[in-house]
Amino acid sequence: MTKSLEEVHESVSTENKKKGFRKILAFLGPAYLVSVGYMDPGNWATDIAGGSQFGYTLVWVLLMSNLMALLLQSLSARLGIVTQRDLAQASRETYSKYVNYILYFLAEIAIAACDLAEVLGMAIGINLLFGIPLLEAVLITVLDTFLLLFLINKGIRKMEAFIIALVAIIGFSFIFEMVFAEPEVHKIFAGLIPSIPNSAALYIAIGIIGATVMPHNLYLHSSLVQTRKFDRTPAGIKQALKYNFIDSTIALNLAFFVNAAILILAAATFHKNGMYEVAEIQDAHKFLEPLLGTKWAPALFAIALIAAGQSSTVTGTLAGQIVMEGYLHFRIQPWVRRIITRLIAIIPAVIVILIYGESVTGKLLILSQVILSLQLGFAIIPLIHFVSDKSKMKGFHISRTTQVVSWIIASIIVSLNAKLVYDEITSWLESSSHPMVLWFTVVPLAFGFLGLLLYIIFNPFIAKAKNKHINHSPHNLKLKFSPRETQSIKNIAISVDFSNADQAALNKAFELGGIDTEYTLIHIVETVGALMYGVHVHDHETTIDEKLLLKYKDMLSEKGFKIKTELGFGKPNKVIPKIINEGNFDILVMGTHGHTGLKDILFGTTVDKLRHKISIPLLIVK
Repeated sequence: MTKSLEEVHESVSTENKKKGFRKILAFLGPAYLVSVGYMDPGNWATDIAGGSQFGYTLVWVLLMSNLMALLLQSLSARLGIVTQRDLAQASRETYSKYVNYILYFLAEIAIAACDLAEVLGMAIGINLLFGIPLLEAVLITVLDTFLLLFLINKGIRKMEAFIIALVAIIGFSFIFEMVFAEPEVHKIFAGLIPSIPNSAALYIAIGIIGATVMPHNLYLHSSLVQTRKFDRTPAGIKQALKYNFIDSTIALNLAFFVNAAILILAAATFHKNGMYEVAEIQDAHKFLEPLLGTKWAPALFAIALIAAGQSSTVTGTLAGQIVMEGYLHFRIQPWVRRIITRLIAIIPAVIVILIYGESVTGKLLILSQVILSLQLGFAIIPLIHFVSDKSKMKGFHISRTTQVVSWIIASIIVSLNAKLVYDEITSWLESSSHPMVLWFTVVPLAFGFLGLLLYIIFNPFIAKAKNKHINHSPHNLKLKFSPRETQSIKNIAISVDFSNADQAALNKAFELGGIDTEYTLIHIVETVGALMYGVHVHDHETTIDEKLLLKYKDMLSEKGFKIKTELGFGKPNKVIPKIINEGNFDILVMGTHGHTGLKDILFGTTVDKLRHKISIPLLIVK
């Protein structure tokens, strides 16, 4: 079974840490990567629009959204810690193939919408700080692809440190902004009383909810918590749940502070001075200096914006990899995935800027967050089902009270979204010159998604639990071999990946060595978790791969072969040479999948990179 974010799976060990602060510190980190999604440029756009139009009135929406986010992210972390599955993998086990295809499509739309906000935000920040035209700044954001790849190669801890540094920049920037703005404290507290002045406020409120409780973060968090290796006893799992909740509480409260600071800043500057239509980030930047009387305010604003966009772009990429591998059982090269995600965001941004100019970027940002909110129900409802399942959660299911609160939150989100969709479609039908086109396109689509929502709500209640576990990885344990008596070689290493290529590699190795040779089966776990955390990763895929490797060993040992096993973590072209060069092997045998050209680009090729790094002969078997 493929591990979620296999590259970094169980790469951070917590077992050697003593109790106390050092133990807690070992678990801290995943929620910070998640929290940056709660303070991305999309949040800025909705917060600025909300503060400038309605003053402090919508502060309560931020607080409510943060509490919702804390509960939902803790549920997501619980799913990953207990089941060693991310949300996409759990959905794949529960729903039908075609439903999972649709859920995957919706998740990708949400990720694209999120990445659009990040692209625009970073581009705007670059434009404001350096004066580079917005269109060129959008194209420059492609370069962060290489930054992400660099960080992943350095390990998850370094990536977490990088993200925390960016969050610190954002936080300190807004501390100074708040000092300059001098907000009215009594009005902030008054804004904690729930109220929705009009439909425009509802639209902004839904955008704030969508920008705060982000669907892709639920997929991401359930995977990132699996990067911690801990004792999988009931006591160890309980401790992991406790420390991850602390992690989530600290990180999400920091995100709440940033979002609240942006809205309060907009209320204390723009709304207070009668500037109710400030929805563009560029306008906010332009007006800060004359309103606050300092040149530092706009500069800090732009720096924080770039930091927010850069930090949040990392999470979107990882989430994209998680949903693709989890829903589709499909893995491509991380850099290819990153470029695809970025292009999906850049293309609409470029088109909109070319057609409508820079003035609509704020509206585009708010729209991206509304899209996120509309997708929330399709992520939240399965999550609640999974963490409420006693058998799935092995005794760590959520309490009845938590279930009720979770369903109330889901109901609020779904109801708000339903009202928004109904109002928008009604408005389109009334203003359209060709309403029949909408009746035959948009309306059936809306009913289709309603049907899908009802399906994922009620299906787990009525469907029988599946007794079999689905293999999430492209690993199939099918092996046929035909050993022949030939020349004897003392020690043969065989690279296996549990695919059909193994059969050819093993048969050829047995032909070379015969029955008296010692064989070492080498398998490399290459999830995101393994890449980032190395040997310390301990997720579901690692567990399954260990079992599959032992099954190979048992099957072959029964036939009389002398079998050893080696399980590595990370990139095969780096880990295999290390194992080979440190061992005493006479030859390495590898099977190939036979793909070339485009497939080599998509899936990567290990052979070409490997053959220059090992000190023994390499036999490639097709």
